[in-house]
Amino acid sequence: MLSSWTKHALHCTLLVFVISIFEIWSGGVKLSADVQNTYNFNPWERYGYIWCFMLYLLRCLTFLPLPQVLLNFCGLTMYNAFQDKVILKGSPLLAPFICIRIVTRGDYPQLVKANVARNMARCVDAGLENFIIEVVTDKSIGLPEHRRIREVVVPKPYKTKTGALFKSRALQFCLEDNVNMLADCDWVVHLDEETLLTENSIRGILNFVLDGKHQFGQGLITYANEEVVNWFTTLADSFRVADDMGKLRIQLSMFHKPLLSWKGSYVVTQLGAERHISFDNGLDGSIAEDCFFAMRAAKEGYTFNFIEGEMWEKSPFSLWDFIQQRKRWLQGILLVVHSAAIPSKTKMWLALSCYSWVTLPLSTSNLVLARYYPIPCPAIMDFVCAFIAGVNIYMYIFGVVKSFSLYRFGVLKFTLCIIGALCTIPFNVIIENVAVIWGLFGNKYKFYVVHKEIKPLVTV
Repeated sequence: MLSSWTKHALHCTLLVFVISIFEIWSGGVKLSADVQNTYNFNPWERYGYIWCFMLYLLRCLTFLPLPQVLLNFCGLTMYNAFQDKVILKGSPLLAPFICIRIVTRGDYPQLVKANVARNMARCVDAGLENFIIEVVTDKSIGLPEHRRIREVVVPKPYKTKTGALFKSRALQFCLEDNVNMLADCDWVVHLDEETLLTENSIRGILNFVLDGKHQFGQGLITYANEEVVNWFTTLADSFRVADDMGKLRIQLSMFHKPLLSWKGSYVVTQLGAERHISFDNGLDGSIAEDCFFAMRAAKEGYTFNFIEGEMWEKSPFSLWDFIQQRKRWLQGILLVVHSAAIPSKTKMWLALSCYSWVTLPLSTSNLVLARYYPIPCPAIMDFVCAFIAGVNIYMYIFGVVKSFSLYRFGVLKFTLCIIGALCTIPFNVIIENVAVIWGLFGNKYKFYVVHKEIKPLVTV
């Protein structure tokens, strides 16, 4: 059995190898004089000033993702990516009170009941004592009565002061004085209805709240556990796993700020700080409520940290849900970036990341334009473009390595998963482009909820 640091060293070596191979293959690093002289012509004379300017402008758009790519590269290399079991740094008996809050529309009551039971058992097995599981729902689910289970039904007439909708509305309802039962020193673990706790994540949360230095925290979510419903979306989501271990980890561990936002699940908050920030952020804060909340918390000077231990979720069950999910994320983040409630200095890096996503169709056009309208570029420009692509390609590989167990799948199936993830890249690029175009021109105030329940087979 390899040690965690040996695995990390092998992963870093593979990362550098993949980037190097892509640099040489794409021409980012030119090894011969013949290659260096390939584009020895004046593009302004060949294409004209207007078209040549447009070609260079489109090429420069590929640099917008550079900050997040650098964060991913540093996060994946500077921190041990294969840490062993999380070790408790204190007794669970000394931990403050923890409320595990699950928000749902109530469309999948059986799923919620099953996951509440599983998460309850996991908490008890991990030795957690001072906790409650709270389900906040628009429709009554009928959870069994239990001293550690609370069901909160949001009344239909309820309205927030700023008119927040959807998940924000439900979360804000929990903070109302006549509903909230927690003290400001208590902690809330926010989960989606399909999110499953693990023993490591519970230990990580306990370490985080016992430390008490930071008001907000988040950790890794993986999507390939237990039954895989849709292999394409699961393999495509391997990028998100790497994103958590790279960009998310370094921005919360080193800078203690959500420079490029965070996710809406596996969110740990101290209640006093959560109530101060609140989820009552109007329509602009109702689509990507997690992003808006993070930006407001950063604006107020609160600090964040990365939590060790992973949680489990499922990738979207269909390509339609996959596209709708990406579209909603884009639209919600755009609303945050354009909101006057968030200062420019707070959302500067988020805006850069968002516009790198918005301009994806233009950046993608370089794949065709570079073939038919080549332009000479400085060597550093070619190197950086290849570096960005190389890191992004490797993230799919790392996501599979982190998500799938070699011992569970075997060498052959494990290798096929890596190849499959790489094969999803061109299709994923197309899907992301569709989501961007649809998101820019579609209704930005619609909250699409993906299908989350597996229907049992019916025997005829």
